[in-house]
Amino acid sequence: MDLDDIEQDLPVSINIVPLLDVLFALLTFFIMSTLFLTRSEGLPVNLPKASTAKQQQVPTRITITVDEKEQVSLNRKPIAVDDVTEQVRALVGSNPDVLVIINADQKVDYGRVVAVMDRVRKVEGAKLAIATQK
Repeated sequence: MDLDDIEQDLPVSINIVPLLDVLFALLTFFIMSTLFLTRSEGLPVNLPKASTAKQQQVPTRITITVDEKEQVSLNRKPIAVDDVTEQVRALVGSNPDVLVIINADQKVDYGRVVAVMDRVRKVEGAKLAIATQK
């Protein structure tokens, strides 16, 4: 009996178990990567609820966050309340379609939110919105 005869007698088979392992690994990778593609607009805060809340469709957004410690952030960067007007004015420029969204924690003092809103209203061309949960 020759070595060629032994090889010819064995049936040809393809083992697909390693292929399935690779496919499941790729599927897991794509599922996990899409979970991190959600875009966060501001810092995480507990937004108040409003039954009349609507989704705003504006291409350019500026997010101002007031967290429960009353720290103000502009596009996730801490900022002093007195600097809000100048920073928003610099970001708005000459773009008339800018929406400034205020994310204020529900535990924040109302006066602090009004102070931020007042400084945003001094910027011409900036539209103001307050983020809520539905």
